[in-house]
Amino acid sequence: MPDADPRTVYRAPVGTHDVLPPESERWIAAVTRFADRATRFGYGLVVTPVFEHLEVFQRVGASTDVVRKEMYELTDRGGRHLALRPEGTAPVVRAYVEHRPTPPWKVWYLAPHFRYERPQRGRYRQHWQLGAEVLGSDDPDVDVEVIALAYGFYADLGLNRVRLLLNSMGTPEERAVYVERLRDYLVTHGADLGEEFLTRAREHPLRVLDAKEEAWQDVIERAPQLTEHLGTASREHFEAVQRGLDKLGIPHELAPRLVRGFDYYTSTTFEFASDALDAAQNAVGGGGRYDQLAEEMGAPPTPGIGFGIGIERVLIACDGEGALAVPEHRLDAFVVDTIGDGSANAVVNELRVAGLRADRAYGGRSLKAQMKLANRAGAEYAVIVGRDEAARGTVAVRHLPSGQQLEVHREQVAAWVRERRETAG
Repeated sequence: MPDADPRTVYRAPVGTHDVLPPESERWIAAVTRFADRATRFGYGLVVTPVFEHLEVFQRVGASTDVVRKEMYELTDRGGRHLALRPEGTAPVVRAYVEHRPTPPWKVWYLAPHFRYERPQRGRYRQHWQLGAEVLGSDDPDVDVEVIALAYGFYADLGLNRVRLLLNSMGTPEERAVYVERLRDYLVTHGADLGEEFLTRAREHPLRVLDAKEEAWQDVIERAPQLTEHLGTASREHFEAVQRGLDKLGIPHELAPRLVRGFDYYTSTTFEFASDALDAAQNAVGGGGRYDQLAEEMGAPPTPGIGFGIGIERVLIACDGEGALAVPEHRLDAFVVDTIGDGSANAVVNELRVAGLRADRAYGGRSLKAQMKLANRAGAEYAVIVGRDEAARGTVAVRHLPSGQQLEVHREQVAAWVRERRETAG
């Protein structure tokens, strides 16, 4: 391999992006609010590997575009076939099957996901996702709780233009009957819509329902609805979920053509759509039940439900609504060193130990240069460690917004700055 050109400017791979301050502050704020809410709901953090055995994803969605076309697959040096995580539910269910925790098992996660798809705003080949899963209960009240967890998170972010869309996928048997009827309808009524439409209608008729092609919409709008094919138990479960949401004051819209992107969904399915985003890319989260998934992985029949929320997409929705404007974390103090004997390190450390946001300059800069850095950092105070002040056992403290300056005893400077920060705010 030829030596790399030292002049090469390396960039993040196509479909990925760096998250830098101050945008990372918004990430921290969003994740913290989700973690706080999930903890209050009784959910614990679960961390699964970035890669899984390829079969984990193939067995739960072999016919989906994500599995067939978008997964990052690899073979390690031991000949094991692996895949980078394209979605969050299957790894959590695999962990449940492996470790057999006491049900109901309520967990949340934060993890990167990988899909080889066309990059666009809010859709990346590596994206970060928050999610929650409950395994071991088929109670419709669990559906309500899971939806309420996600719904409350959007409220915590200050989002007011997010709508909850609700549907039921029924049982696999009910869905199979519906799929045949839907296929017949689409092939019959879409004969003039072209080969792409007919191919999708024959092979994956449910995928037609969430297609965005304008020319297809009239046929899609008049298609039979899955809820018309629900049996008594599925219908009663779906109605119980709706009543539970009503009691919590969570508005929802029935969306009979809402289908999720994986084959494992059963019964309740839902999606959150933001009116602050373009209609074609307005989903900011979604999920549903997957009551057969654990069994597919070798466990006894174990119902489950969960959701995922893409961080990048939800932050774009926040931009659209002017939400989650995280205050800039200004420094409480910037230590200016004019001696160079190590005293500045001790002062900045004491400020930090006292719970204050503090920094200093390095590299033997002049007093003037250090004061410029203090102002540029937005510090409230400059703590100046000077030789004359050191001889008196003091430091000079300048209030940068006003320019006022006074001397404070060296041992008391951390308490002095903290007291004024608390008084101010």
